[in-house]
Amino acid sequence: MWSVVWAAVRSKAPYVTFPVAFVVGLVGYHLEWLLRGPPAPPAEEEKSISEQREDRKLRELAGEDLTKVVSLKDKLEFAPRAVLNRNRPEKS
Repeated sequence: MWSVVWAAVRSKAPYVTFPVAFVVGLVGYHLEWLLRGPPAPPAEEEKSISEQREDRKLRELAGEDLTKVVSLKDKLEFAPRAVLNRNRPEKS
């Protein structure tokens, strides 16, 4: 007789275990919420790295005059030295 009972319990275990686990989880969740209270709202949402970088660049550019730019004629190098300096004679 016991073997028949154990076989029935083993075959029906998922149908019994899931609702029991669901109820235990639900009760535990609400009990924890009652003990801790509602979560505190965040003081300020944290900015992403790209937004922080943009803010920093804007702060750096705030005091500069953006109309004064070095002309291309005044620049000696148009490309990095490692690229074009290979076959070019040294400038004096």
